[in-house]
Amino acid sequence: MPELCSKVPGYPGVVTHTDTGVIRTRIPARLDRLPWSPWHWRIVIGLGTVWVLDGLEVTIVGNIVGRLAEEGSGIDITTAQVTTWAAALYVAGACVGALFFGRLTDIYGRKKLFMITLAVYLAATAATAFSETAWFFFVCRFFTGFGIGGEYAAINSAIDELIPGRLRGRIDLVINGTFWAGAALGALASVAFLDTDLFAKDLGWRLAFATGVVLGLAILLVRRHVPESPRWLFVRGRVDEADRIVDGVEQQVEEETGKRLTVPDEEIAIRQRKSIGFGTIVRTVFAQYRGRTALGLSLFIGQAFLYNSITFGYAVILTEFFDVPVGSTAYYFAVIAVGNLLGPLVLGHFFDSVGRVPMIAGTYIASGLLLFGTAYLFQRGSLSAVTLTACWCAVLFFASAGASSAYLTVSEVFPLETRAMCISFFYAVGTALGGITGPLLFNGLVSSGERTDTTLAFCIGAALMIAAGVVESVLGVKSERRSLESIAAPLSAVTDPDPASAGRTA
Repeated sequence: MPELCSKVPGYPGVVTHTDTGVIRTRIPARLDRLPWSPWHWRIVIGLGTVWVLDGLEVTIVGNIVGRLAEEGSGIDITTAQVTTWAAALYVAGACVGALFFGRLTDIYGRKKLFMITLAVYLAATAATAFSETAWFFFVCRFFTGFGIGGEYAAINSAIDELIPGRLRGRIDLVINGTFWAGAALGALASVAFLDTDLFAKDLGWRLAFATGVVLGLAILLVRRHVPESPRWLFVRGRVDEADRIVDGVEQQVEEETGKRLTVPDEEIAIRQRKSIGFGTIVRTVFAQYRGRTALGLSLFIGQAFLYNSITFGYAVILTEFFDVPVGSTAYYFAVIAVGNLLGPLVLGHFFDSVGRVPMIAGTYIASGLLLFGTAYLFQRGSLSAVTLTACWCAVLFFASAGASSAYLTVSEVFPLETRAMCISFFYAVGTALGGITGPLLFNGLVSSGERTDTTLAFCIGAALMIAAGVVESVLGVKSERRSLESIAAPLSAVTDPDPASAGRTA
């Protein structure tokens, strides 16, 4: 039997490789017991800013629609083409990119893919600025979405696998909530770049897209120093590499915090597997974890329809029913964005302390009930533009935390080998519903000019949100302050390995 004797830094004893391919490892426990440090902040900044990019992209395009269709803009395109074909292709690109890159992320690793997907986004959004024809603009929007969709699978997998389990809930919620920081940045950038006193008609909108390029390049520089997920490495049999990375992280954290790390006792035994077949993944998700799959679908469907019932036609509602000038609707949107951003920031820590199930169910049901109340007041004609916006802010304060928790849920309740694919699947479902089914349903209702139709749109979103909250209360997983491996054991895990055949401990 071949043997390799070495001393793992900080851990006593001789370790042995055997022909069984079984590895006993403390790597998950070593990562979860780390105190919060500047190293973790670098991970959050390098990886979590993908949501800022998405919010930036969506808002910039929404704000420059009118300019693109103007004579002298430098591109031959109509408003209808931007709001239909370009919007649909961005959504389609995000769905396809999520599914395509999600599978590759589970096969080839988190780091390779979160670098590749960011590069795709950068190239596509930069190319958009040089568009002169509608078809070229459409292609660029598809591949911009393709990169953004791929980002979600790679990024959320890496973040959850690097952030300590006791803090995973609040960090995920805050990161997901930064979509609205990107939306605010996009709105402000659009206002400046569309000012014809500053920039020509055919230049300002092109520079608006450059905002995303500049931000993406800055993220790329930070992201170069983010390591591969040690959890992904050890299930792929690359335990020595995983061990070196964790050794380096522990040394950095000790230096930055001045705290001496203790030796964790928790171990996990896994059998090295180079790849997991797609059939195994499908059986795992839809058979072994079918309850969690139903839960994930419910959460994503609920939040997608609630957001569309409010945000899809918010400008139309303000102008149609409250005579708000078209040029002033952006101010109301900024207020709504603040409400969305505050939800995860204020409520995030409760998802780790109070618990996932009561907080997820509570935020979903609370936002649904508040939207029902808003619909009632709207139908009675009791609201003004200001008070309606205040009601929307209250609804979205809870809904934003709930929607962010949907992404948190699907990223932590499935096995490591399927994590990125599961994130991409649920993201694609939510994005398709939000970007395709939602507009088809709500466009006619909100744009009809009938108060009853808009009230019905509110009620549909509210009902589905409450239903998702009820599903969470029944099927929800108590995953707060737990390691990912205890929530869903890796497919490579060995439940009761023979000590005599155990492999290396790291």
